[in-house]
Parts: sequence; C-alpha cells; structure tokens
Amino acid sequence: MAVIDRIDERLLQLLIEDGRRTFSDMAADVGLSVGAVKRRVDRLCEEGIITGFTAQIDHTKLGWGVEAFTEVRFAGRTRIADIIDVSMNLAEVQAVYTIAGDPDALVHLRVRDMNHLQDVIDGLRRTGQVTGTKTLIVLGRWLRPSLPQAQRRSHTPSG
Repeated sequence: MAVIDRIDERLLQLLIEDGRRTFSDMAADVGLSVGAVKRRVDRLCEEGIITGFTAQIDHTKLGWGVEAFTEVRFAGRTRIADIIDVSMNLAEVQAVYTIAGDPDALVHLRVRDMNHLQDVIDGLRRTGQVTGTKTLIVLGRWLRPSLPQAQRRSHTPSG
C-alpha cells in the first residue's frame, strides 16, 4: 500500500474534481511551488496511484441515454477470462465486474433505447456460455467525486 500525506490527498482530490487543473492552481491551493506540485503528481503517476486522466461525457447528448447493469450467470466451470471476453465483445459494454457469489458478473451497459437494450441482452444470452441474466435499468446517478475518508489511527503509548 502506498504511503501518501495530506498534501498528496489534497492534490488527488483537486484532480478528481477537475483533471485539467493546472499545477499553478494546485500549488496555490496547497501552499507549495509549482515544481513541487509537479514532482508530487509525477510521483503519484509513477507509483500507479494516478492511473490516468479522463473526460466526463454526457452520453445522453450523444444518443446513448439508457444505462443499465445486467447480472450475468455462467456455467460453473467458466473461467474469469471467458466471462470478460463474452461481455467485452459487445461495444455497448462499459465495464465488467466479476463478483463473488451469485451472479458471476455485473455488466455495465450503455444503449440508445429499450429495443437496443433488448438486442444487447439477447447478444449476451446467445453466446452459449450465459445461463441467466437479470437487468436493472438506471433511473439516475449520483457520483461522489472524492477520495474515501482515510482511517486515521491514534497511537497511545503503552506503559
């Protein structure tokens, strides 16, 4: 587990809020020089804590307004790699989460409309490896663009 301090946490929070934020802006916020902030962000990237920078897209404006999660069940001896391959062969799949228990995977879908959703689910079922599905349609989404609160331990000297 990587060790980060409060300044690193603040830099991460600033980048979560706006990945295009400048080093100058972040430096002013945390009270460091621009060079020091750049070195810290570079280190966070090198250590794999920051894995990339991305844009947030309003998919409804692009015609992909329906979002759903489909629980997918596979035959008992299906390999994890096969579960991922079956799902990722469909362009509408945004992510695949393999999970413990029943079901085997949770597939995040984004489609144009209900007919399109039905076609995608039929596509999953026709692979021959899927034994069952259950689909949940997203009505709304609220995201928390922040880091989880760090658990701070207070150390009491023994004695």
